Amino acid sequence: MFGWPELLFLLLALVSEVLGTVGGFGSSMFLVTLARLLYPLQTVLAITALLHVASNSSKLWLFRGQWNLRLLLLIGLPGIGGVLLGAWLGSAVTWAWADIALGGFLVVFSAVLLRWPKLQLPATPGIATGGGTLAGFLAGWLGTGGAVRGLILAAFHLDAATFIATSAAIDFGIDGGRAIIYLSHDYFPWDQWPLIPLAVVAAWVGSVLGKRIVSRLSQAQFQRIVLLLILAIGVFTLVRALL
Repeated sequence: MFGWPELLFLLLALVSEVLGTVGGFGSSMFLVTLARLLYPLQTVLAITALLHVASNSSKLWLFRGQWNLRLLLLIGLPGIGGVLLGAWLGSAVTWAWADIALGGFLVVFSAVLLRWPKLQLPATPGIATGGGTLAGFLAGWLGTGGAVRGLILAAFHLDAATFIATSAAIDFGIDGGRAIIYLSHDYFPWDQWPLIPLAVVAAWVGSVLGKRIVSRLSQAQFQRIVLLLILAIGVFTLVRALL
């Protein structure tokens, strides 16, 4: 039976999808950390993985044919290998430090980009492959790797539509891989299954709203706001985990 936690989760899914689409960092950075207030981390990882498979399907449809095939292969294929390793690690070791690792990652990542907003990685195949592996690993272990992938894609100076489409295509493969591992290790409580179709609808609406904002808003200004939100969420996650 649905109550306020489920309704709040759906609202978080909608808002996270809007922020993730426009900010270019993916919705999981927000949804995984905020949904931890409602559910255990393993449950959150499973739900968000299934949700992202559906939400990235919506982005692939909305931005169909606009992805960069070369980057899709350079980042996506090693990313799938990384996500399988990260998801396996999460199932094999204790979760005691997972929140600390997640909060620390969010704080460091957002602080670096806020301090050096024009930070650019070299646009080389090695950076794409290595960064794709790292992004996949973080997605499998902590549930969020879109920030690293966004930083890698930014190095190649893609237009907004190509950026979103390529990121969604990569994320589709990564989330599909980790969802299989999560489900095989019983991360998902099947009494929560009604959340999935409703969250899919929320993600679809969030993607559509995000696409409209992309075409009307300064992306640089919005990304700064998104980074400040990520920093605040990271600090909150760290304080909650440590105390």
